[in-house]
Amino acid sequence: MPSDSRRDYSTPNLHPDLLSQRGRSGITKLTVDIPSSYRPPPENITTRYPSQWRTPEFYLYYVAFAAVVPFMVYIPIRLSYTTHPNYLRYQHRLSPGWLFGQKVDNSDHQYRTFRDNVPVLFALLAVFLSLKQLYVRILAPRLTIRSEANLHLVPFIIAFGILMLLGLHGSSAPKVLAVFLLNYTIAKYTAASKFGPLATWIFNVAVLFAADKYAGFPYASLHPSLNYLDTLDGFYRWHVGFNITMLRLISFNMDYHWACRRIGQTDNGRELEYKERTRTSHSLDIYNVWNYLAYVLYSPLYIGGPIMSFNDFLWQLRRPLNIPLRTTLAYLFRFAICILTMEFILHFMYVVAIKDTKAWQGDNAAELSMIGLWNLIIIWLKLLVPWRFFRLWALLDGIDPPENMVRCVLNNYSAQGFWRAWHRSYNLWIVRYIYIPLGGTKNVVFTTILVFTFVALWHDLSFRLLAWGWLVSLFIIPEILASYVLPASKFGSRWWYRHACAVGAVFNMMMMMGANLVGFVLGTEGVSYMLGQLFSSWEGIRFIVFSCVCLFIGSQVMFEYRAEEIRKGVVRRC
Repeated sequence: MPSDSRRDYSTPNLHPDLLSQRGRSGITKLTVDIPSSYRPPPENITTRYPSQWRTPEFYLYYVAFAAVVPFMVYIPIRLSYTTHPNYLRYQHRLSPGWLFGQKVDNSDHQYRTFRDNVPVLFALLAVFLSLKQLYVRILAPRLTIRSEANLHLVPFIIAFGILMLLGLHGSSAPKVLAVFLLNYTIAKYTAASKFGPLATWIFNVAVLFAADKYAGFPYASLHPSLNYLDTLDGFYRWHVGFNITMLRLISFNMDYHWACRRIGQTDNGRELEYKERTRTSHSLDIYNVWNYLAYVLYSPLYIGGPIMSFNDFLWQLRRPLNIPLRTTLAYLFRFAICILTMEFILHFMYVVAIKDTKAWQGDNAAELSMIGLWNLIIIWLKLLVPWRFFRLWALLDGIDPPENMVRCVLNNYSAQGFWRAWHRSYNLWIVRYIYIPLGGTKNVVFTTILVFTFVALWHDLSFRLLAWGWLVSLFIIPEILASYVLPASKFGSRWWYRHACAVGAVFNMMMMMGANLVGFVLGTEGVSYMLGQLFSSWEGIRFIVFSCVCLFIGSQVMFEYRAEEIRKGVVRRC
């Protein structure tokens, strides 16, 4: 997709060697480490992008931040006081907590499932790594296995994956394996045929929708006498997470199809970076059933991702990456900070319970807005924490999947950039397997609408998410048009350009928050109520104007943060 309309922070024609992590300093140390995004900055970088941090303009912004941000934190805390008039409406959704005698808002089902099972997941991680060491030291030397790098781990990955499959899905595990093998059969039967991708997509989409409609195909639907098997269904219904599994199945089939047609890069024998690992096909014998099962059953990423392409996963087995211990420990520290931040929010801000019970009677415009905003922050965190746990597990195993969240949810002003940074591995998957095959930038509007329609239906078969997908597509169009009407290459050096982009960023952020509130927080009815409250009084209108000013200031700081990244050699498109 074309970049957003702010000044061009790309660094073309830079040396491709990776910039060392030690090259970063100051505020850019907060940036999530993605090795492929580092490039040595050119000598004239500070002239092209002079620092704004110590200018009078930015000192004014610092004062605004110091005044406004504490109130953004205080408002949801105040709404969560036991003395608040609405507290009795939602207190039944709170649970005993462990921080300072506070109750905890553990009412979100999705995050509660993860939070309540954190000890089990860490135990599973420890068992996985321990058994792997036993396998490598004792069993692997006795087996006659192709010895290329880490391919000797394939039997262990499959065996542990099947055991985990049985633990998760119980009697439904054979259904999952049957889907895997049917998908593999389609890949092998169609191979280089032009009908291969179509057959793959039809099969996987049909399974996704049918499994959702028929609740995972219970055994009792075959015969009442098999009803007892449904009682042994495990504690994680297989069809609930099939949307994640489906991405891996499609990835294998498409990568194999392109390998058969010799589409993509060829291996030159050197170490491959992420994009090269994804685009470079293996020899056809690598696309066998054992490597396929190892890929789709890989335990650290099976439940929630991040998503890796088959090509990338197998290249990392064939040519293992050198992941420094320092990198893994730093990532563990980030994970700990994230989960503690989430715990603090859930213990002191009961906005999820307030939202679910609609306990906002009498709240003013600022309070309603903060309920919506902090629900969006919690959605970001409730996805970030599990994704980082599973990626941490993979890193400890020597596999480096893409980082799913490379920006804080509040550090986004571009609709296109937001979706590059949010669930990044899924975005990369969509670009490779949907966006580019459909024409990419040649048909931007059409492919964008189609992509977000798929994304909405992939998440859930509901009108609310379909409305979200169409709203997101609609809100991206103005940004695309602005990037053509006011290109950074032509106007980026003008004094007014940064401020004009900030005005556009305010519009973007308002629209993105609205769309995500519709899709994932309040729904169309809740957002309609909130907008009615905001626009029905002068107080609400004044608050909207004040919010726009704050977002304008925030966008200026975001621009400068990205400029600072460029000055330190960090190249991002989000």
